[in-house]
Amino acid sequence: MTTINQDRLIQHFIDLVKINSESRNEKAISETLAEQLGQIGFQVSKLPVPADISNGFNIYAKLPGKLDGSILLSCHMDTVTPGNDIEPVIVDGVISSKGDTILGGDDKSGIAAIMEAVRCIQAQDVPHKTIELAFTVYEEGGLHGSKNFDMSFVESEQAIVLDSGGAIGTIITVAPGQQNLKINITGKPAHAGLAPEEGINALTVAADAICQMKLSRIDSETTANIGVVKGGQATNIVMPELYLEAEARSLDDDKLAAQVEHMVSTFNASAEKHGAEISIESTRAYNAYRIDDNDPHIAAIKAAFTANGVEPKTQSTGGGSDANIFNGKGLKTVNLSTGMAKVHTTEEYIKITDMVGITEFIYTYLTK
Repeated sequence: MTTINQDRLIQHFIDLVKINSESRNEKAISETLAEQLGQIGFQVSKLPVPADISNGFNIYAKLPGKLDGSILLSCHMDTVTPGNDIEPVIVDGVISSKGDTILGGDDKSGIAAIMEAVRCIQAQDVPHKTIELAFTVYEEGGLHGSKNFDMSFVESEQAIVLDSGGAIGTIITVAPGQQNLKINITGKPAHAGLAPEEGINALTVAADAICQMKLSRIDSETTANIGVVKGGQATNIVMPELYLEAEARSLDDDKLAAQVEHMVSTFNASAEKHGAEISIESTRAYNAYRIDDNDPHIAAIKAAFTANGVEPKTQSTGGGSDANIFNGKGLKTVNLSTGMAKVHTTEEYIKITDMVGITEFIYTYLTK
């Protein structure tokens, strides 16, 4: 197992998390990384995205290798909020923020690991596979960067996204599809004190539907949630309009379709019962993926972990990532853990030993 330059790895990670890059504001991080990748020998392409997605750009980069095989490694450059002016703190080998922001290990830990592995490979002049990189904007909240990634640049037939939590060695081979619903219920206003019976309360329509709806954990593969509700003008007005946003996810496409149909039909039935109008916009956020444990791509990843004394473990997840989008575009992609923990909270942290562990994996995988 190679010796990773731990100090350089951690310093680079800290430098990256100090760059403000909340979703859609990736200009600074994308420009910094494009420059740094060029400095270590990558051929870098700045891939434009629509202006309403980001003020930055997706990055495609390539480093040709002498070994057979080619792999696309991918991370996203954006963070969730609160992610500005992050001050990293290191205590007892654990990196966290000072407590009023996230840390940004999601997903800058993956970026730092990839680049440190490449620096070590070059310093030791070790032959490696051809390395392709896809660093994406605006992954959080919609996977927009990968959806808009120009795949014509990509030559590899398989990819590794470094954007999951859990123990080092965790390989996400199964992930759900997600459907999003936007629901507008139009009732009828009336004075709540003088003539409430003349109105149609949009909230009553929604409540009636939700009471009859299967939500939360549906089964081991399927979940559903209503997460946004907006409506109402005043307590003395029967609520005339209500807007809701909901989602359903499942590892099984048929179950996802059934759950979405259940939610839509229940909303429609309630609106009809109460005499309200309703419109429902249903859109697919991303498709599920499932890769067999015996697939050669999985076998090669497992072998690299095992060579480093790490026990690999395949598992499913309830979350989506750029891996869903790349799989949907025909690129066989898994998602690996970098050791990030409590992501999307101000308690987010990552252990230095885990960052070293995933960096060692990348080094081994690229050089075998």
